[in-house]
Amino acid sequence: MSLVWPPVQVRQELETVFTEKQVAVLTKVYLEPFSQMVRVGDFTELKLIVKDLAAAQGRTEARVEELAVAQQGLTEAQRRTEARVEELAVAQQGLTEAQRRTEARMEVMAAAIQRLAEEQVVMRQEQREMRQEQREMRQEQREMRQEIGGLAMTVGYRLEDEAFRALPALLARDHGLEVTGRLRRDYVTDTRGRALEVNILGTARRDGQEVTIIGESKAQLSKNKVDEFIARRVHALREVFAHVFPVIVTHMISEPDAEAYARDAGVAVYYSYDF
Repeated sequence: MSLVWPPVQVRQELETVFTEKQVAVLTKVYLEPFSQMVRVGDFTELKLIVKDLAAAQGRTEARVEELAVAQQGLTEAQRRTEARVEELAVAQQGLTEAQRRTEARMEVMAAAIQRLAEEQVVMRQEQREMRQEQREMRQEQREMRQEIGGLAMTVGYRLEDEAFRALPALLARDHGLEVTGRLRRDYVTDTRGRALEVNILGTARRDGQEVTIIGESKAQLSKNKVDEFIARRVHALREVFAHVFPVIVTHMISEPDAEAYARDAGVAVYYSYDF
């Protein structure tokens, strides 16, 4: 049996592949048991084992290097992820602050809407009260107009009543008219079949001719009222009666030239203080 024991050579070959610490461990594990006797075949097998171990070590180191590179990539990815997370945290903080401001504004808007709703309720109540006041005011105005109308009618009737007594003498003195019968209020049907109210109506004679007295009372006399009287009564009744004598009785005139305007239009004018 041939024996080989080249510990120096084996150690040198191990040192080319492994670290010093690894060489010491391998020498102890594989070489010391054969320090007394080693066969050539066993030594060859040992060399193959060492070669396989060296290859495995190389693959391990390559894998470790790959893992190191991968770890570096993971570290970089982790760093980027942490940076992104930090950005998201900052953004989230900004969103939270914006949400807080939005909620604060929403609370302000809700309070404003609530106040507006309350004001609208008050306003609707005030509008209802105002409409009620307006209805009451319109009713009061209607009643007032009725009262004023009643007073105006009373004043007009009073003026006419005084005129009925005083006009016969005044017309006889100023216009030679002899009133026959009595003066009165009445309705006269015109040629169109309309019943026209006449405030002062009567007949008189002058120079043997029958004349119909058509009169109206006005609390205040204006030129417009003179025109209305002529248009609505005198012209309409001249188609009914052959001879019409128009007269207006009033308390006062509302324009300085109203009396002259009436007399120029052929209307006799008398004041209440003439009666």
